[in-house]
Amino acid sequence: MFWASYLLAVLAIVLAWPVPILLSRAQWPARSPFTAMVLWQAIALAGGLSMIGAMLVYGLEPVGDNLIAGLRALAGMVLFNAPTTDLGFWHIFALSAAALLTAHLVFTLLLTYYKIERQRRRHRELLALLASPSTEGAGTLVISHDSPVAYCLPGGARSVTVLSDGLMAALEPAELRAVLIHENAHLSQRHHLLLWAFAAWRQALPWLPTTRLAQESVNSLIEMLADDVALKTESKATLIKAIAIVASGSARTPGEAEIQPAPAGLAASGLSLAGLDPAAAAGADSARTTASRVSRLLSPQPQLPAPVRSLVLAGCVLLLALPTALLVVPGLFG
Repeated sequence: MFWASYLLAVLAIVLAWPVPILLSRAQWPARSPFTAMVLWQAIALAGGLSMIGAMLVYGLEPVGDNLIAGLRALAGMVLFNAPTTDLGFWHIFALSAAALLTAHLVFTLLLTYYKIERQRRRHRELLALLASPSTEGAGTLVISHDSPVAYCLPGGARSVTVLSDGLMAALEPAELRAVLIHENAHLSQRHHLLLWAFAAWRQALPWLPTTRLAQESVNSLIEMLADDVALKTESKATLIKAIAIVASGSARTPGEAEIQPAPAGLAASGLSLAGLDPAAAAGADSARTTASRVSRLLSPQPQLPAPVRSLVLAGCVLLLALPTALLVVPGLFG
């Protein structure tokens, strides 16, 4: 138990600092965005599990040789007034910190979801008043706005893709198809769930710089994944021009949230994750993301070889298995 807590603490530190920084600076994620996305999720989950597990295992070390025995002893202390003399001050402190951190993460996740859903509900009410159905297909709405705007609003069966008439006037038919395919890819691949999770992680731990790196990287990767879907049917030149035109619309209102006020009442670009703090909800079509997308299309690199992708995915499994093993069988390490 003793050594398990220290190994978990070391793993938590490694996953909270050097690993995310190195991954955010790496060039290979643009070559295999799906693999990089899985790795970011594994880092976040394993890091959180290691952080909480380190404190939990350390706190339970005096009362059990493994996690199950320790939790049983703790339950006896809490529910049946068993003696607590075996627990020192730092053990009680670690257990309290583990409980508070777990509650904080879960509460922030739920609060973020509530904020997003509340803002999306308001957004749908505005769309019902200000938007009209598009001839481009079911689930597509048009708002009256001069700037080129395109975004999707997730909501299960009520999911919609929203375009501005300014965008439709600026795009050629093939470019408009590329935009629609891109936005529909966000919906079909459930990218809003990833944005929600990483936005909540950043809001829960804003003092941790790597949460910002993770969110920015995930924002960029989901755009690349949607671009890859559009490239299956449209040319690179068509997609690049469409990206540039949509980005020109979002660039006119820098620093605002993805659901932006406009004279017509609505304006947005990219996958809509309304309800978040503007600083925490970096726009999917920010200048940096747009530049990386265009650069990737102008100078395409081959996808990572299959053995390398398999190795990274195996590393993701190992990242999740290691803290789990340290928690489940800590008696083997101390």
